[in-house]
Amino acid sequence: MELNDQTKAALFHQNYSGARRIEGVEIVELRRFNDDGGAITEMGRLTAGMHEQLPGFEVKQVNYSEIEPGAIKAYHMHRTQTDVWYVPPHDKFLLVLHDCRKGSPTEGATMRFVLGDGKDRLVRIPPGVAHGCTNLARQMGRILYFVDVQFSADPETTEEGRLPWDFLGAAIWEVQKG
Repeated sequence: MELNDQTKAALFHQNYSGARRIEGVEIVELRRFNDDGGAITEMGRLTAGMHEQLPGFEVKQVNYSEIEPGAIKAYHMHRTQTDVWYVPPHDKFLLVLHDCRKGSPTEGATMRFVLGDGKDRLVRIPPGVAHGCTNLARQMGRILYFVDVQFSADPETTEEGRLPWDFLGAAIWEVQKG
């Protein structure tokens, strides 16, 4: 079959391989056990606070966040804190990560991918990697996250810094058409 010139000029192939992984970012597929009465997801086994699936990660605080449909919560990052995020499978978030670490092998790299949406996964976000999300669903969405540094709201001691929501351009938050 031969395609016409207009179609040939517009035709492209979607890349399903995903973006280059940022150094230190880990994605852990979790085990979900279903039966006729529901399901359970094993989020991690802790030994003396250490997460077995994420070597070297010691849980110091567990947080729960709710985000309205269409809301963008971006960007924040930490000097020394590691975050581990979990979005329940019935929710759907677009997570954007950007490596801001000077001298990192992936300095300036950006990862953009969906959490939830039928999958059980943990994502480890290392210090110096800016991160934010938007709720793509039509209902309230939830994030459960573990951190290895306890939160301080005091501006003098806080671990958290913020960047503008459009630091990487407003289009980063748009659903890709095609």
